Amino acid sequence: MDQVKDTLRALVRISYDGKVYKTFRGPKAEERFVNEVRVLRYLEEKKCPFVPRLLESDPVQLRIVTTNCGSRVDHLDEARTKELFAELLPYGVRHDDAEMRNVTYRISDGRFCLIDFEFATIFPANGKPDDASK
Repeated sequence: MDQVKDTLRALVRISYDGKVYKTFRGPKAEERFVNEVRVLRYLEEKKCPFVPRLLESDPVQLRIVTTNCGSRVDHLDEARTKELFAELLPYGVRHDDAEMRNVTYRISDGRFCLIDFEFATIFPANGKPDDASK
């Protein structure tokens, strides 16, 4: 497995078959794990085509396994970055960590994708973000 990220908050590895393994650690690891699982399941239910698919989740090890959504993006202007994260809004999700480090590029269809939903917010039924919940 190739190690992609090793920080206080997470260890991310990509297996040789392309699956992404993310282990949560550090402050509020369990809370972040639960939120990311919830958001990824929600986005899959909404058929969002530009986020990873959750394949497995292990609440004991605080680990998720997802599909690979492409390779890291090193250069992207601020306006385009904002546009990409705004594409989540019609799906009822605000990313809440809208940084270029959470954008990937999928060569197979030439699509920018978004990753890392541990801080994301799902909108309430009225379709508007509830800032009081954060």
